[in-house]
Parts: sequence; C-alpha cells; structure tokens
Amino acid sequence: MSRYADRIAELHRKARRDRAAFEPPADPPAEAEAMRYLREGFGEAVAVYLDARTGGPPVRFGTEEFDRLETAMNTWLSLYAGCHGVDIDADVTVRTAAEVLIDTHDVGQTAAVLTHVPERGSARGRESVSDGQSRSAPASTDG
Repeated sequence: MSRYADRIAELHRKARRDRAAFEPPADPPAEAEAMRYLREGFGEAVAVYLDARTGGPPVRFGTEEFDRLETAMNTWLSLYAGCHGVDIDADVTVRTAAEVLIDTHDVGQTAAVLTHVPERGSARGRESVSDGQSRSAPASTDG
C-alpha cells in the first residue's frame, strides 16, 4: 500500500455514497451538481494521482488502490454525465484524465473531453444531450 491508501479509500467510499444518493435531474442539465461532482470528487481523485507522480519520488500504487482510484474517478464522471441527462458507464484511465486536465487546466473541460457530454455544437455550448440516450464514454488503453 502507498502513502495514499487512506485517501484513496476515502474517495472510493465517497464515490459510492454519491452514486447511491444520485437522482437524475428532472430538467437537465444540473450544472451546479455536475460541477460539485467534478470539483469535490473527480478532481480530487486526479489530484491524488498527479501528486503521486509529481510530488517527489514516484509512488507505486497497489493494484487494489489503483483500481479503487480509477473506479471512484469514473463514478464521478458518470454522475457528471447523469447531471446532463446522459447515462454513461465511464471507463477512462486516471492517467488519461490527468493528461487532459494538465492540457485544459479546467475540470469542466476535462470532463467534457473525456465523456463527450455535453455534445459539441449544442445550443449553449455547455448544454447537454437530454434525449435519454445511453452510451459508453470512450475507453482509454494507456495506463
């Protein structure tokens, strides 16, 4: 286990609670709730990864730790999409998420790039697809 084990376990528990408590919005998008999931969940998970990779000697996560970190991060990406009326099962590596966050410097843009929610070309630019479609987020193959 790494020095991040307790923080990762805490994030994993919080993601499970957030998923259990999630109610799809009656009139999407629920922007404030979506951003809360990104700032208080997704961004925190990515920050753990970035700190482990840049905050001194690289940290080697245990398999279970890493799986929990990615599961929590993907849970919050799925909840972000759900706040936009889109049902996805996000499957993104934390490394890919970290790289996109470094490139964009914006957690909302990062989530939009990773999930394609809201779809580009929507009326407000930040508006979601609310047609009830279910889709998977793009999978990433790097680790």
